[in-house]
Amino acid sequence: MRPEISVLSIILIIEAVWWLVWILLALIRKKFSVFAALLGTLLIWGLSGLFLVSSVPEEGPMTGQLVGLVILAIIPFIMLPPMVVIINEYQRGVLFRLGRLMATLEPGLNIIFPFGIDRVVKIDLRTFTIDVSKQEVITKDNVPVLVDAVVYFNVFDPILSVTKVANYTLSTTLLGQTSLRSVLGQHELDEILSKRTELNEVLRKLLDEDTDPWGIKISAVEIKSIELPDTMKRAMAKQAEAERERRAKIIAADGEFQAAQKLLDAASVISKDPATLQLRYLQTLNEIAVERNSTILFPLPMELLKAFGNKQAPE
Repeated sequence: MRPEISVLSIILIIEAVWWLVWILLALIRKKFSVFAALLGTLLIWGLSGLFLVSSVPEEGPMTGQLVGLVILAIIPFIMLPPMVVIINEYQRGVLFRLGRLMATLEPGLNIIFPFGIDRVVKIDLRTFTIDVSKQEVITKDNVPVLVDAVVYFNVFDPILSVTKVANYTLSTTLLGQTSLRSVLGQHELDEILSKRTELNEVLRKLLDEDTDPWGIKISAVEIKSIELPDTMKRAMAKQAEAERERRAKIIAADGEFQAAQKLLDAASVISKDPATLQLRYLQTLNEIAVERNSTILFPLPMELLKAFGNKQAPE
C-alpha cells in the first residue's frame, strides 16, 4: 500500500473510533433516533472508505481515490462536533426538530442532529430579579406618588416559557409595571404607607396568576420606595406635629388631673385630724431649713391668732 494511503487509512480508523464514541453516547442518553442515524452514516462512511482504499492501484495515478479519502477524513470534523450540546445544571434545553417540539434536554452531554435539523433553546432555571422602574400612581384619594418595586421569579416549565411567550423576562417586567399601577391605584395613601406587606402579597398573587401560563413562578414582590410630592410631605409633617402636640397636652392635662386627685385625697385625710396639719408644717420647716435660707416664711393657723385675740378682750 502506498504511504499516502496508509496515512489516510490510519486517520480514518481513528475517526471511526471517534464516531463509535458518539454512537455510544447517543445510546447512553437514550437518543435512539440519533443513534440509528449515526450508525447508518458510519456504515456508509466506512464502506466508502474501504471501497476507495481497495480501488487504489499499485502503480499509476490515484488522484481520484486520494481526493475521496481526504474528503472522507474531513467529514467527521464537520459532522460530529456540532452534534454535542452541553446543558449546565441550572439550565434545561428545549429541543426542536425541524421546527417541531420534541423534548426537554437534561443537564449534561446531549447528542443532537447537526446542520440545523435540531435546534436547542437553553432556559435558565435560576431566580431572576426584575427592577420595576418608578411608576406614577394616582391613589384612591387622588394623591400622585412615585412607586418602584422588585420582582423575583424563576422558570418552572421550560417548554411553556419558550412556546407561550416570546420574551418571558420582558413580558414579566411590563406586567409588573401595569399590575403595580392598577393595585396601588385602588388604595388610599395611608394604606399604601402602612400596609406595604399586605400589598406585596397581593401583587405577588396577581402576577403569579398571570404568568402561570408562561411557566413562570413569582416568588416575591417587594415595594422599594414611595416618593410623595413636597406639598404632601409638608402637610404630613404638620399633621404629625399637631398630633404630637395633642398627645403632649393630653399627657400634661392627665398629669394635672392625677395631681389634683392626690391633693384632694391628702386634704381629705388631713381634715379628719388637725394634728396632721401641724406635723406637715413641721416637716415643711425641716425641708426649708436644709436649704440654708436667711428668711423663712412659715404659715400660722388662723385659729391660733383668734385664741390670742380672745385672751386680750377682757382687759
